[in-house]
Parts: sequence; structure tokens; C-alpha cells
Amino acid sequence: MNRRRRTEILIQGNSDLAREFAEHIMEHYPYREVMSPRYGLTMIKMRETAKNSLFHLGEVLVTEAKVEIKQQIGIGIVIGMKEELAKHLAIIDSAFKANLKETKEWEERLLEEEESILTEKIKKQTELLETRVQFETMDM
Repeated sequence: MNRRRRTEILIQGNSDLAREFAEHIMEHYPYREVMSPRYGLTMIKMRETAKNSLFHLGEVLVTEAKVEIKQQIGIGIVIGMKEELAKHLAIIDSAFKANLKETKEWEERLLEEEESILTEKIKKQTELLETRVQFETMDM
């Protein structure tokens, strides 16, 4: 599983999963905070479809953290003011980069969480479609 997919699952899914993974690593491995969670702004890029050109939509507030485990630096960036989640993401990223044995066991749980996220999205989409208004034209 690649880094982007794993991070999306941890952010969109149950936050307890990220906390559980990170706490397990903190209990069993020494780690060093390279950069404690801090706030920043980042630009959001969008692609304009007609001309296929990039433009900056605006700025968004993010929380960023960096952690080192076994000479591997992990980064956690999340939209909003979520210091704890950013730190947990950094620890998890560092654990994957360091190829710790626990990360092999996490793959299945991440796939299960991804499935529950997809199920929830389908459920919300279904509810939304049920409220859709049907407009019909009148024949004279």
C-alpha cells in the first residue's frame, strides 16, 4: 500500500486507528520529534478543465509534524488544527519507512478501514439520491 492511500485511510477513517498504531510504536521504539506539530498555510492547486491549466484556489490551514524512528523521518500533514493526528501520522509514516515488523500487520486493518469508508460513502450517496427532486416536463 502506498503512502498516499494509507494516509487518506487514516485521515478519513476512524481516528482511533491512527492513535492505536502510533501509541503502539511509541511504546516499543524510541522516537524523536524532529518538528513538533505546528500550524502553517499551504496553497491549494486546481486544474481548470477547459484550458487544462493550473491555478491557485487559495490557502488552507494545515498542521504539520515530523518524527524520526531508526534514522527514518516521517511526515504528518493534515488540514485543520489537529496536532495529535499530525503527530500520529508522522509516527506511522516513519514506522513504514523504517520497515518495522508491526507495519506488516497493519495492512489488513487499513484495508478493512478503507472498505468501511467506502461503505459509508455509498450509504451517504444513496441517502442523497433519495432526496433528489424529479422534474418532469408538462405536455400540452
